[in-house]
Amino acid sequence: MLEPEKDYEITRISPARDVRAQMWEEVREGLRQSPKRLPSKYFYDGRGSDLFESITHQPEYYPTNSEIEILEEHAKDLIETARPEELCELGSGSSRKTVLLIEAMHELGMGDRYVAFDVSEDAIRGAADALTVDHPWLEVKGVVGDFEGQLEDIPRGGRRLVAFLGSTIGNLDPEARAAFLGHVRGMLHDGDRLLLGTDLVKPPEVLEPAYDDARGVTAEFNRNVLRVINRELGADFPAEDFEHVARWVPEKSRVEMHLRCPRDLSVHFAERNFEVPIAAGEEIHTEISSKFTRETVERECGAAGLEIERWETDAKGWFALSLLRAA
Repeated sequence: MLEPEKDYEITRISPARDVRAQMWEEVREGLRQSPKRLPSKYFYDGRGSDLFESITHQPEYYPTNSEIEILEEHAKDLIETARPEELCELGSGSSRKTVLLIEAMHELGMGDRYVAFDVSEDAIRGAADALTVDHPWLEVKGVVGDFEGQLEDIPRGGRRLVAFLGSTIGNLDPEARAAFLGHVRGMLHDGDRLLLGTDLVKPPEVLEPAYDDARGVTAEFNRNVLRVINRELGADFPAEDFEHVARWVPEKSRVEMHLRCPRDLSVHFAERNFEVPIAAGEEIHTEISSKFTRETVERECGAAGLEIERWETDAKGWFALSLLRAA
């Protein structure tokens, strides 16, 4: 459908879903598991998105600034190598990063087309609004769809650079990462490239504070999943009482976030005739953030038929951007 107030278009390639019904199924299934789990995507209502943006400005949280540092130094080099006619971003990311790629394309006389793909139309609109304000020459296309099995249906506007930034891939477990990379490989035509952001392994004394900042912003972000569930599903989690837990798990090369129950509870979902007991000290798993080495990136991408063409890191070697092509 054409948005009359803004000069961009949003289309949907997946049918509209009953979001609340889907949330209920996923939350119920997660709370029946041992250990209990909640889907991390439900952090992101309006308040959750604002909290995450605040996290990226905390002194302990290095990934965003590290990735921006790489793009400020190498965006033009990456664009010159990929020579894209359009930038296709998977997940509507921070305009602070996306704009560096878009402006490099424009300055080098390549494409002025940006395609934002996300499951959330609101997220797409937010990204499009932010980018079009200062870039009236930019052609923006929003596509609402599911990452699983629909990437190949994204409309093309020529040779493309697919961007998956922020080390969002680290929020997927290994099996989901393999499936996702396979879907991305399927959407690449001859000459296309993938620009992949990955957070690198580093000492726990750097990693753990990044997910447990002194101001407690990440803790509030973590607890926000309970507030969303309370509001949308009629539950009665005492969200403020849950303790935020972030720990480095070296054998899995990832930081895990949990919410620790303060006391014996029985949480009710009033409209669903569902009750779940939670013991004092029991933890609910909410998110993972896997960390990588160049070797693991090469191995996992290679298994999906992708090879590294360029590998760029920040000055500290804490974060990497890989430009990948079909092997």
